[in-house]
Amino acid sequence: MKKLSPYKTAKENKRKEAGLKIMYFLGFILSLATALPAYVESSYLGQFVKTGQVSLFFLGANIIAFFAIIFFPRVIKKLTNYTTSLIILVLTLIASATLGLATNAWQAFASFAALWTGFCLLLINMDIFVEGFSAEKSTGKTRTIYFTAMNLAWVLSPAISGLIIKNWGYRPIYILSALILIPFIVIFHNKSKNLEDHFEYQKSEFKKTLKNIWQNKNLRGIVFMAFILQLFYATAVVYVPIYLTQDLGISWSSLGIIFSIMLLPFIIFEIPAGIMADKIGEKKLMAVGLTILIISLVLFSVTLSDNLIIWTLILFFSRTGAALVEAMREAYFFKIVTVKHVDLINFFRSTQPLAYIFGSLLSLSLLTYLPISHFFLIIAILFLSGYYFIKILKDTN
Repeated sequence: MKKLSPYKTAKENKRKEAGLKIMYFLGFILSLATALPAYVESSYLGQFVKTGQVSLFFLGANIIAFFAIIFFPRVIKKLTNYTTSLIILVLTLIASATLGLATNAWQAFASFAALWTGFCLLLINMDIFVEGFSAEKSTGKTRTIYFTAMNLAWVLSPAISGLIIKNWGYRPIYILSALILIPFIVIFHNKSKNLEDHFEYQKSEFKKTLKNIWQNKNLRGIVFMAFILQLFYATAVVYVPIYLTQDLGISWSSLGIIFSIMLLPFIIFEIPAGIMADKIGEKKLMAVGLTILIISLVLFSVTLSDNLIIWTLILFFSRTGAALVEAMREAYFFKIVTVKHVDLINFFRSTQPLAYIFGSLLSLSLLTYLPISHFFLIIAILFLSGYYFIKILKDTN
């Protein structure tokens, strides 16, 4: 293989560094648009249907998102990642605005499904960009810096959303989310030369992708761990706000502050965890994170107090576990795949809609007979399977 000259190597490294800086900033903006409505979606959609039917919105939206993700690699390979991203960005902006203006359940569902699918697809686009600019030996550090930039937006958003709801209600949140995507599109368009595809994607069919994942224990293990983490998010994001506001009577103005504090572990712990993973591997930290998640779900189930300090500590503890699992998930997966494996990246991100589909079906079947607090305990029991999937992984260090 012909080696690059020092000049070309330095130029390529400079291009990648510039590209990563763009991705970190764009990741922050995208997450701000995503996070602003995230914790209020179940409450907002509850204005159009009964509380027990909110799960149907999430179920339908995630089924649509899952099938969109399955066909997404074909679109990316045909149109390029840049062009696809630009199209999805515009459609997502429109969906966010129309959801904020919805007047009935059908309008709300159509807009919500489009918005949810758009955000799911954009995360895949961003993954491909970030991976294309990353160096393998520093994957853990790169991915956790990227996620920390995104999580900074998640930390800021709940307090902003709580303030908006207190003064103007739910609808302005979706309009603001749409407006935030405008500078993203402008910056994205202006940096188009840095974001062009510099490689050819590997061709693969969906069935072959599934077969590759199932036959490779490392891929199988990390994909199932990604599913478990997304199931935690599906449970926590959808049902914790409902439980705290409707069952325990905590106001949204208080929750906005609590949720911002709750998300601080993603800022505090992910970068150190990613750097540590590059040195000692991911399995131990992932197991610690899973243990914290299981304990947290049990605490969700047994804590009946409406004391704000108690819930702030419990929620902070839960996101400490999620931050560790998330950092290790990202570091591990992107060490064993490359940017050319768009089908594997695509399926990896499909764990989000799959987890929401599973969580919605489980909640529809259980919450008819059980209180939400018991639902958390059942999820905790299911999470015990995660130890098996961590065990079968082979550390990358």
